[in-house]
Amino acid sequence: MDEKIANNSALAADLEAIARAFFKSWFVDFDPVKAKMEGRLPVGMDADTAALFPDELIESELGLIPCGWEAATLANHAALNPESWSARNHPETVQYADLAGTDRGQIVETKTFVWEDAPSRARRVLRLGDTIIGTVRPGNRAYSFVGVDGLTGSTGFAVLRPNNSSQRSLVYLAATSDDAINRLVNLADGAAYPAVRPDVVAATPIVTPPDAVIEEFAKITQPLLDWVVAAHAENTELAQLRDILLPRLISGKLRLPGVFNDTEPTLSEEHTNV
Repeated sequence: MDEKIANNSALAADLEAIARAFFKSWFVDFDPVKAKMEGRLPVGMDADTAALFPDELIESELGLIPCGWEAATLANHAALNPESWSARNHPETVQYADLAGTDRGQIVETKTFVWEDAPSRARRVLRLGDTIIGTVRPGNRAYSFVGVDGLTGSTGFAVLRPNNSSQRSLVYLAATSDDAINRLVNLADGAAYPAVRPDVVAATPIVTPPDAVIEEFAKITQPLLDWVVAAHAENTELAQLRDILLPRLISGKLRLPGVFNDTEPTLSEEHTNV
């Protein structure tokens, strides 16, 4: 199980790195545009996709950007903190994700609370496709793509909900790039608990292409992020199963063939429901 968890983690890291490489190539370095400016087809790109990109860079407030694209912010692509629980609309229980349980693209741990016992910061409603970014000590990189419905996030997160499903991967990769996180670190106020306001996260600069480019980008990168989410979810299940079985193996309550000279795996009667 530990080997499978390690393999899943390595796979998730590789797939996210590939998605980030696509984002940097298309929206930061503008490699397809530069290739067309040199009169060649962009590497690894078919002619139909290449046709979506211009062959000219123009000046903008963000520097040189592709002709026909716009200098914008994440607020143009996503709603900030769109939903919160209140005394009138809260559920009976919440599955709570906080900054301490979120790390570099993964919600590592959640806790379930009856509403009355939930932390006062358990207010942000999280939906499938949201991006969450910790606003306190942003250098800790407490961010993640939300791959499931039903979670409640801390008010210490800035929640970005894409305007439509084709913008999910773009918003996540733009909001959590090294440049974006470094910007938040530089803008954070406070000595003991340096933090930024959620609107500072939404103001992260981004170069906005036509919708056709965004949709093509989503076709390539969203399946990669979906695989990352699936790998992390499987790791959570494997870790829970491992933690249940390991004490029983050590105590001898669970016995395996070839390990304890048994011919069949057995459980004591009180543990047969495990």
